[in-house]
Amino acid sequence: MKNQLATLADIDRFSCVIDVRTPAEFAEDHLPGAINAPVLSDDERVVVGTMYKQVSPFEATKYGAALVAKNIAHHLETLFADKPINWKPLIYCWRGGKRSGSMTTWFRLIGWKACQLQGGYKAYRHHVLERLDVLPGQFRFLVLAGLTGSGKTRLLRALGGQGAQILDLEDLARHRGSLLGAQPGEAQPSQKGFDSRLVQALAGLDPSRPVFVEAESKKIGQVQLPESMMRAMAGSDCIRVEASIDDRVDFLCDDYANLLDDPERFKALLSCLVELHGKQVIAHWHDLVDARAKPELFRELIERHYDPAYRRSSRGLFPKLPQAQAFVFRPNADDLSAEAARLLARIG
Repeated sequence: MKNQLATLADIDRFSCVIDVRTPAEFAEDHLPGAINAPVLSDDERVVVGTMYKQVSPFEATKYGAALVAKNIAHHLETLFADKPINWKPLIYCWRGGKRSGSMTTWFRLIGWKACQLQGGYKAYRHHVLERLDVLPGQFRFLVLAGLTGSGKTRLLRALGGQGAQILDLEDLARHRGSLLGAQPGEAQPSQKGFDSRLVQALAGLDPSRPVFVEAESKKIGQVQLPESMMRAMAGSDCIRVEASIDDRVDFLCDDYANLLDDPERFKALLSCLVELHGKQVIAHWHDLVDARAKPELFRELIERHYDPAYRRSSRGLFPKLPQAQAFVFRPNADDLSAEAARLLARIG
């Protein structure tokens, strides 16, 4: 480290990481473990930016400096009031410019050994993209493939509970991957946020051990898997998870039970399929929603939508699927850990 600057390689030397960008910037993505102490609010940043363009850079900078000073003072009186003399924060903004520089200067004047992250968030984002290009190719994945409702996610998490290495992409994406897969009351991360989560998850895995992962298409809800991850899964061995049609219907009735709590939203989601299935079929499915006829609805969705879609796409995404070993799974079994142990014993 030189003077007030530090790099990502120095991050473990600091007591904490402080993101001084606006709450909206922070929510989109941030360094792992960072706390948000904005020196400008979202609205204040807009005002300063507008003034910069419409009045003058000098007036905007002067006005912005007053806001930054006020906000830093507030953080000193509240968030950082109890920090000791030996506290060492690493501070960053978008590019490692004036916002993080201002807080770093004031903190050092106080006596804290604060440093500014060189390159700011942009340097971190560049690091994430570089790691995404490399990390997926370092692992031997075992891809759990199978028809919708076969319980692949439950099996994956049960495998994790038995000590196997897993990569839970749907958990990272906060989405179950299908048209109906949004998590109730939970927003997905931004694309940048998902990328960061994926890098963190991959970095925590041991390349010398296999990693179980569920077969996914390019998109999980609104986020996309990087090409490197898709290539790694496409080149991996597969395990074909099989379940009876009755077990699959029961599984979907259980896993998607919340959808019937908001029938209008459920029907709106089904309406997205009108180009594939026609208005008459969609109207029939709407009637089943209104009748709360879960088994009939999910059986029809499996037979008329999910299974044909899976057969169209799966072999193109996973070339080794035809050679996959089959594993018969009961997704609603009382003891999923025993099911996972049975698969692990088979693989050896």
